[in-house]
Amino acid sequence: MAHADPVNLADAHTRMPSLTGRKAVITGGTTGIGRAIAVLLASEGVEIFTCGRDERHLADGLERINQVGKGSGIAVDLAEREGLDRFFAQAEQALGSYDIAIVNAAIPVDGITSTSEDDARYAVAVDYAAYVMSAHKAVAHMQDRGDLILIGSMSAHALGPDSSIYSGMKKGIQGFAEALRKELGNKGIKVGLVEPGLTGADFQYPDIPAEKQREMIQAEKMLRAEDIAVAVHFMLTQPRRAVVQQLTVTQRVSDE
Repeated sequence: MAHADPVNLADAHTRMPSLTGRKAVITGGTTGIGRAIAVLLASEGVEIFTCGRDERHLADGLERINQVGKGSGIAVDLAEREGLDRFFAQAEQALGSYDIAIVNAAIPVDGITSTSEDDARYAVAVDYAAYVMSAHKAVAHMQDRGDLILIGSMSAHALGPDSSIYSGMKKGIQGFAEALRKELGNKGIKVGLVEPGLTGADFQYPDIPAEKQREMIQAEKMLRAEDIAVAVHFMLTQPRRAVVQQLTVTQRVSDE
């Protein structure tokens, strides 16, 4: 019976590329899942440029990022074309050439019968249009080498009556990611989609307040944002030949 070579363990584990020295743009990296991703990648030697809508959240997020690594960013509303253009222009100024793009910024929205027209338009601008255009900007910059990861949602698999707008957009992101992987793979850019289940973050306010979130995480009925960051890290540390196309991460205990 053959045994693994104790010196050469290439047959035991694929080589994991180092993230040290890489540079990443992350939309919505000041709170929740985006912040957790930014902190983890920064701790692995990735320089970060990120954004959020709130100056206080931005300052708090950047403070933590710079405790473990290096990062900068701006407060901006990606629903506005000027805001999205400014974010990617300043990312180039801050980072020079970047080779990782994480498209994450999103807001919650209810079903179509319980959402005003203005709120529905704004949600579509943030949760879908800004996703597509952020990918467009990042791909134009990276050109022929890099990693593009979209943060979707398990809502794409659980199409509930109270989340018709949100679930519909996440289903659209799911299809967009799959087609984009095929479009960009031969050009040198890897595309992956991470779909989190119920995850603790201010995104869940006011429906699930902070104390309730802590209780649910303790009972393993809710994920921590850091759990999703680990999934992104897994995608980014695969060899160039391998693409993790879609990764769904959900809580172990379900009330369904």
